[in-house]
Amino acid sequence: MAMIPSFFNNRSRDIIFDPFSSFDPFKDFPFPSSSLISRENSAFVNTRIDWKETPEAHVFKADLPGLKKEEVKVEIEDDRVLQISGERNVEKEDKNDRWHRVERSSGKFLRRFKLPENAKIDQVKAGLENGVLTVTVPKEEVKKPDVKKAIEISG
Repeated sequence: MAMIPSFFNNRSRDIIFDPFSSFDPFKDFPFPSSSLISRENSAFVNTRIDWKETPEAHVFKADLPGLKKEEVKVEIEDDRVLQISGERNVEKEDKNDRWHRVERSSGKFLRRFKLPENAKIDQVKAGLENGVLTVTVPKEEVKKPDVKKAIEISG
């Protein structure tokens, strides 16, 4: 027990850890001063999109909290590529405001997905509800070959 006070630089043992303080566990690590991911690009990195395939369609879902439909674009390029892009603007600053932490991302984002051959790219639908963008790409029915086919036996 004698080592505990010297380990904490002779601080009192009744210090309470405040999880909302500006504690930064990485501040003493030798990372480059300019982050590898700039704040402008952080929205791009954090835009997560799920892609599932149902018997009828390919369904893409993206969490885009706080965005309006006017701030999001859904496009299909000539080579069957679905492109989802948009921009989250930085909140306006007031000189009287005192920021303690900025963690919400802002900036542009762009995600691209190569659609399979069975995608009906002329019938794509998109909707934005409660911060979730849903893009539905219907599928063409793949004709199944006849399983029974008489094969003539030679000889």
